[in-house]
Amino acid sequence: MSARSVLPAMATATATLTAVAVLAGCTSTKPSASGGGELELVKSGKLTTCTHLPYEPFQVRKGDAVVGFDVDLVDLVAKKLDVTQEIVDTPFEGIQSGEDLNARKCDLAAAGMTITPVRAKNLDFSAGYFDATQAMIAKKGSSFTSLASLEGKKLGVQQGTTGETYAQKNAKGVTTVQFEDLALLLTAVKTGQVDAAVNDNGVLFEYVRKNPDTQVTAEFDTGEEYGIGVRTGNDALRKEIDAVIASAKSDGSYDRIYKKWFPAAPKK
Repeated sequence: MSARSVLPAMATATATLTAVAVLAGCTSTKPSASGGGELELVKSGKLTTCTHLPYEPFQVRKGDAVVGFDVDLVDLVAKKLDVTQEIVDTPFEGIQSGEDLNARKCDLAAAGMTITPVRAKNLDFSAGYFDATQAMIAKKGSSFTSLASLEGKKLGVQQGTTGETYAQKNAKGVTTVQFEDLALLLTAVKTGQVDAAVNDNGVLFEYVRKNPDTQVTAEFDTGEEYGIGVRTGNDALRKEIDAVIASAKSDGSYDRIYKKWFPAAPKK
């Protein structure tokens, strides 16, 4: 998502410090294979990932499991570290603010999250692993093919996302309606609660593939790139992630995962 978010109340400084103190005792360390120093994990034998569900096809719950593009990519990191991935579903605000990482709720954040200067002040990003841009979705046959065509209409956005920011800057004369997550946003389009919605192109093309009564009516070249977040200064884990991303792109693993989750995606 590019980045998604809900806006829960901020934890107090005291609560955050207490959480750090409690969770710090649960960490385990092991040597880094990528020259980044000692590697610290929140739980022994686990690589704990914070994400915000649902964001299909990057992360979505299927039965008892959470699956998706991001899940498969982080599984490669876990395999290299000889641990298993454990996923924590948490509000996106705690992810992009760096709070969840600082409080040791998780080792990394993989949430279809766009690398932005503001977020880079709160956490450290891996190398970019997915190119994204903003797009608009509407009902099939809709005449809303640009933001200008929505003047006087309602445009759905997801709270805290780069899509919301883009719409606020560029959708003149349009009423923006905020939604807490992607599922609520897309339901609003199908039910006519809003006339169209803006979000990342990857999730919208996948939704349209499974919901042919909708269509992507426009794309906006915002030049975004997703990154995996780690706690500021956690160079050991960041270097491991970067090494895995580079290896996956060179050995074909990345393309295999991409085709698995984006079978009808436009060419990259």
